[in-house]
Amino acid sequence: MIEIHKKHQQPEEEDVLGPDFLQRALHPPFSCPDMSPSPSVPTSVEFVRPADVKVIAALGDSLTTAIGANGSTIAAIPFEFRQVSWSIGGYGTYQNVITLANIFKLFNPKLLGPAPKMTLNGLPATINETGFNFAVTGHNTLNVSDQIRHMIDTFRSYPGLNFQEDWKVVTMLIGMNDICDYCKNKVMFSPDSFIDHMTQALDLMMNEIPRTIVNVVQILPMKPLREVRRPTLACQLQKSFCSCLVLPKEDSPELNEVVEANYEFQRRLKELLHGDRFLKKDFAVVLQPYLEKAQPARLPDGKLDLSFFTADCFHFTLKGHEELAKGLWNNMFQPEGKKGMIEILSEPIKPICPPKEHPYIYTRPRSSAAMPRQLSMDMVMLISLLSVLNYL
Repeated sequence: MIEIHKKHQQPEEEDVLGPDFLQRALHPPFSCPDMSPSPSVPTSVEFVRPADVKVIAALGDSLTTAIGANGSTIAAIPFEFRQVSWSIGGYGTYQNVITLANIFKLFNPKLLGPAPKMTLNGLPATINETGFNFAVTGHNTLNVSDQIRHMIDTFRSYPGLNFQEDWKVVTMLIGMNDICDYCKNKVMFSPDSFIDHMTQALDLMMNEIPRTIVNVVQILPMKPLREVRRPTLACQLQKSFCSCLVLPKEDSPELNEVVEANYEFQRRLKELLHGDRFLKKDFAVVLQPYLEKAQPARLPDGKLDLSFFTADCFHFTLKGHEELAKGLWNNMFQPEGKKGMIEILSEPIKPICPPKEHPYIYTRPRSSAAMPRQLSMDMVMLISLLSVLNYL
């Protein structure tokens, strides 16, 4: 029997606020055999269980502020539905809305940072409204260090947050607006500039925030957004949000250049994060690649499933946000080289439990960089021993 919570909402509000969450059918419960924290607070980034995480935060653009995510008309587009954002939304429980924060809340109900409320784009908002969702609608990669500075200042002063001791998970997805603006300034929004700004941003976090795991989510392939069409005024907003991608003609040199830039952003990000450049004992940056080849949801007849897209034909609805959240959670508990990849968003993702043999968030093992050196030393000792034996 499907359990439904009841709460009344005025009909005239529905276009802006969307169907009331508390009237949605609840998701089935999610639990794991072991949801306990470590016996003592871990000191190494390699041994952090989900229940050890005390703080969650997010950086990014309008995909993370969740523009229009729970609305049904153009009236909802100015609203940022941060409380249901895939990486940081804190509305209700996992059974109400699946977000990364709501999954972590199952392991630690006292988690700090989940976004509690909706905000209005362009108006100042307080931490009591945004939670630790520091994303800003319209931001490019060149702006993300400003978000990080805001985050660091907030962490240092937030009541109940132990800046030095608490383990933090920060999710970062940025760069799509760089691609959308690419044709406007091919130097400012070039792959080189993207990587420069990402490097500065990650260095800032590594140098200033202790006990932190940063999820860098790979950028989506954006060309399929050109297929999202509705005969509505709201859908025309797509042309202003991402003109460099939407306006060029199919197969034109201009479009091909933007699509190639999209691929280059992805390739360069993988290159930047391959290895231990952003790794130390209490800090790790992990590339979560699950969106790298993701195609938009489709109906059985092959047409796009428009229920995954907001009225502006550009951003994701709550359905899309929930799939992004589950995909990210799963990637966090899959080792590098074996991380799941979304092929098409219409295939529902099932969240996994941390493996019994490795109940920790996967970060690149610190020992991996030292292994070749250690092996070489062992070989030197072995050769020396053989030489001595041969001499005897």
